[in-house]
Amino acid sequence: MKPNTDLNEALFERARRVIPGGVNSPVRAFRAVGGTPRFVRRAQGAYFWDANDQRFIDYIGSWGPMILGHGHPAVLEAVQKAAVDGFSFGAPTEREIELAEAILALVPSMDMVRLVSSGTEAGMSAIRLARGATGRNKIVKFEGCYHGHADALLVKAGSGLATFGNPTSAGVPAEVVQHTLVLEYNNIAQLEQAFALHGADIAGLMIEPIAGNMNFVRASLPFMQRCRELCTQHGALLVFDEVMTGCRVALGSAQSVYARDLPGFAPDLTVLGKVIGGGMPLAAFGGRRAVMEQLAPLGPVYQAGTLSGNPVATACGLATLREIGRPGFFEALSRKTRSLVDGLAAAAAAEGVAFSGDCEGGMFGFFLLPELPQNYAQVMKTEGARFNTLFHGLLARGVYIAPALYEAGFVSAAHSEEDIAATVAAAREVFQTLRG
Repeated sequence: MKPNTDLNEALFERARRVIPGGVNSPVRAFRAVGGTPRFVRRAQGAYFWDANDQRFIDYIGSWGPMILGHGHPAVLEAVQKAAVDGFSFGAPTEREIELAEAILALVPSMDMVRLVSSGTEAGMSAIRLARGATGRNKIVKFEGCYHGHADALLVKAGSGLATFGNPTSAGVPAEVVQHTLVLEYNNIAQLEQAFALHGADIAGLMIEPIAGNMNFVRASLPFMQRCRELCTQHGALLVFDEVMTGCRVALGSAQSVYARDLPGFAPDLTVLGKVIGGGMPLAAFGGRRAVMEQLAPLGPVYQAGTLSGNPVATACGLATLREIGRPGFFEALSRKTRSLVDGLAAAAAAEGVAFSGDCEGGMFGFFLLPELPQNYAQVMKTEGARFNTLFHGLLARGVYIAPALYEAGFVSAAHSEEDIAATVAAAREVFQTLRG
């Protein structure tokens, strides 16, 4: 029974007095959907419980890392043992090597890898490395792709071809982003023209192969192939941002999905996070040996971090990678995710609601549109008010999806068939209010 006092509201009011917006990451504030954020008290398996002790089926999973679900026994045991030995040393450990070796075994495009503490840190370091290794300044990114909140990547697209970006955030000088070119996702003609104009000056092209910050939008095979060809032709580095997709859409990450249809396909640099840390603050970037050896202390590109390779985080990551590497893990996870998306599509169709969805491995997304968008402009055609109705309708029925129209969702190994069936049933009830 819901208490007379909403403890989530009380906590939110308290938080707003001491934390900007009451949250430590903006999307948590529910500003896009309205209402009061849920303050999590505990989590286990596929669920979390809020301050009112209401249980929710969790489809954000800490925004992707909890691929095994919350509180997996093998991961808990590894973390507890590591914590007893020490939280942080500021010196090398054998476990850092073990995790690096495990990552390289899963992502063969990388010969070497550097561990860091966050996806943002990994992304900005990869860009610095691309510039240092090539001796060039310009970076290509795509509208709707998010690569962390490093200044040079906080850019929104202008109109027209290869528009130089304007800062999306206050506090980012225009000079910082003057070398960042923002193009339309999946637009081959624009990509080709950008390289024709600036190819000799482009250090790298950074892309989310499956964009998870405009919900779920894939780079088409022809587009991805052209990205690879143009980078090779012009001597630029192809940088895959797999913070979200890494070891989440497949054991070998999204690049292995593209390699199925594009034999020999591989990026030059890869940025990883989330799953490889198992829920702890851990990320990484890696690539070909000749490029990675440009990093200090071997080369002139500086990068450092006090908590990089943290012993507790590496223990958590290693335990997670061991579990997801078990035979049949991703086949089972993919079936669950597909059953959720197909179930939601069927429920929407039964109620006459426009709906399109897609998924890969344990990552999914959907739109209240008749066809899947291919770029950010098409994503923006989704009606926010209708999504908000769906979000709050599901929330009231104990289902927690991302509190924003432009975020992907995640299924874990802990989600059961009953969880998925309950989610689809809840969605159908809400779809009945969205008819027409």
